[in-house]
Amino acid sequence: MEKGGIPTIDLQDFPGQFERLRKACEEWGCFRIVNHNIPSALMSEMKNVVRSLLDLPMEIKRRNTDVISGSGYVAPSQTNPLYEALGLYDLGSSQAVHTFCSQLDASPHQREVIEMYAKAVHELSMDLAGKLAQSMGLIRTDLFEGWPCQFRINKYNFTPETVGSTGVQIHTDSGFLTILQDDENVGGLEVMDKSGTFVVVDPEPGTLLVNLGDVATVWSNGRLCNVKHRVQCKEATIRVSIASFMLGPRAEAAVEAPAELVDSEHPRLYTSFSYEYYRKLRQSTKLHAGEALELVRVQPSH
Repeated sequence: MEKGGIPTIDLQDFPGQFERLRKACEEWGCFRIVNHNIPSALMSEMKNVVRSLLDLPMEIKRRNTDVISGSGYVAPSQTNPLYEALGLYDLGSSQAVHTFCSQLDASPHQREVIEMYAKAVHELSMDLAGKLAQSMGLIRTDLFEGWPCQFRINKYNFTPETVGSTGVQIHTDSGFLTILQDDENVGGLEVMDKSGTFVVVDPEPGTLLVNLGDVATVWSNGRLCNVKHRVQCKEATIRVSIASFMLGPRAEAAVEAPAELVDSEHPRLYTSFSYEYYRKLRQSTKLHAGEALELVRVQPSH
């Protein structure tokens, strides 16, 4: 195991970091960000709110129902017995945030924290996606307009018997990018580098982690890396993390590489499809580590 070799991007240092950002996305598919727009106080307050929501009785948590399949409460299962999660689909929508808070009987203070955090992380997702497009030479500002973002609030109930086991299986994220506020006290996240080696990503309080998913690979016409990652159980304790996923275009709009990224030297690698179609494809085939991309490849003409 190597020690945290993932690149760090300083969001206050643009345009100076464009090249570094592009390289991180091509070679690693993940990076750590510093000097982002989410205050440390809001991050720690959100973590407190999340812990208290995940401690609610099961019957209240189950009110957090799906908007799209798999977007609501996930109870511990045979595959991931140590893991449970709450979800909020479309965190850019104040109505969706309001519904999520009401489902879980959030107090006025909890509601305020969730609203502030959702707004800040949504703005950050859009800003990062725009910077990423710019780093690849795209100057259009409307590329990601209206792409929904989804919260997943994760809790791992690690016990002495589970130390050394996998808390969540090896997977890639299905969407475009993920912003992760990791547990600042409990490690366990590991990402796979290009050689297939797992690299430990230790917690660094105040920073956020960004992973690229399968949609980023398709959108970039194969240039960007969809990083495989997993969570290992390091100690017998509760681990909490907050993941914010920027998914893909809404409804039937196509996931596809912009024309600027396709030419005779870089022919289009993937067929057009809707994000919803691809998500269902991953679920039905149980191909959760990027392998489903092979099913949407353009077939070479013979």
